[in-house]
Amino acid sequence: MSTVTEHHKVAPQPDALATTVVVSWKVAIAYGVFTLVALALAVFAPREGDTTYRLVASDDDAIKIANISVPAMPALWTVVVLLAAITAYAVWATTAKRRVPLWVTVIFAVLFLFGFLTWAGAGATLPMIGLLFGSLSLAVPLIFGSLAGVMGERVGVVNIAIEGQLLAGAFSSAVVASAVASATGSPWIGLLSGSIGAMIAGMLVGMVLATFSIKYFVDQVIVGVVLNVLVTGLTSFFFSQVLSNNAAVLNSPPRFPRLPIPLLSDIPIIGPVFFRQTLVVYIMYIAVAAVYIGLFHTRWGLRLRAVGEHPQAADTVGINVNRTRFWNVALAGAIAGFGGTFFTIGSGIAFNKEMTAGAGFIALAAVIFGGWDPIRATLAALLFGFASNLQNTLSVIGSPVPSEFMLMLPYVVTIVAVAGLVGKVRGPAAAGKPYIKS
Repeated sequence: MSTVTEHHKVAPQPDALATTVVVSWKVAIAYGVFTLVALALAVFAPREGDTTYRLVASDDDAIKIANISVPAMPALWTVVVLLAAITAYAVWATTAKRRVPLWVTVIFAVLFLFGFLTWAGAGATLPMIGLLFGSLSLAVPLIFGSLAGVMGERVGVVNIAIEGQLLAGAFSSAVVASAVASATGSPWIGLLSGSIGAMIAGMLVGMVLATFSIKYFVDQVIVGVVLNVLVTGLTSFFFSQVLSNNAAVLNSPPRFPRLPIPLLSDIPIIGPVFFRQTLVVYIMYIAVAAVYIGLFHTRWGLRLRAVGEHPQAADTVGINVNRTRFWNVALAGAIAGFGGTFFTIGSGIAFNKEMTAGAGFIALAAVIFGGWDPIRATLAALLFGFASNLQNTLSVIGSPVPSEFMLMLPYVVTIVAVAGLVGKVRGPAAAGKPYIKS
């Protein structure tokens, strides 16, 4: 009676203890490369003098913190030893089939950055408040763009058109804000109108992307690239033919003023950086929190992620897959469009041709680097913003780093972060795949 026929035998299950944990050597190799870079700086390019880290915003800052002076070479050699120790740990962990914790990578990055800044700023003063403040400012459009990218891919549409959405938002905000402020005499009405115009422009680009990719099943990457080229061409044409001849009325946008938050703006270091910003930055804080909570703690987010992971299952339970994709891609476009306001009314700068300068593609890299998570993508965008502002700061203090390398620094950081540190990542399962209801 206990005999089981061959047909009904249960297939043997793999031994859970025998499974092999696949650990990539990429992290250990990256550690080793950066350790060798720090060692090379110490051996072949020593610099004498102390590096002063200035930790106040200005001489008359309400809160005084003593500046910190660090001897350049002793600090760099100490960093080299610590980096070598962390690299040795990473090699041991990888050999033992263990993953290197994320906090170890954070510590490694902070140590390397401290060593590099101390070496580069030998004999000079580094304005840390200005460096961090500028980094956050440059990261603002990247963060809005990365939020749009996260939402798009989470719902199943690859948003390559972030660059076009940012550029459309920058153009529309400048034109609408300038025209309305000139007509009404109220800069605030112009700023509000320009913000709404930027969101509408970004939403329209998102709708075109959604229409072609969802309804007509056109390859999403191709549509995104075409939209980027189209928006670049249209904005450049209107700039040359319309804005240049009517700059006083159509391309003289007002600027969002800085609004310090009482008490919070007086916190040492953090206050001047995060709480003496414009309304665009404060809205960015809200947008990051709203997208994160919405994606992972609301019914809307559950439906959105279900459509991006398994559209057939979502359709089975009554979710309209294509409609959900369409409107969420449009909403993502509106978010990216608002991010484009930073280039014009957010900074008080007139619109110029291709002024986004590839920010949309760096935002897309932040999406991948952040693992399609809004918080991690925001942190990645902050990293890229820091790399962009670092080149300006080091150029001002007369760093020995070649100017050509400083210009490519943000893009080098992007490549290293995505290709060198991310490793194998898996995005939403249905991203980039059109859904055809059977």
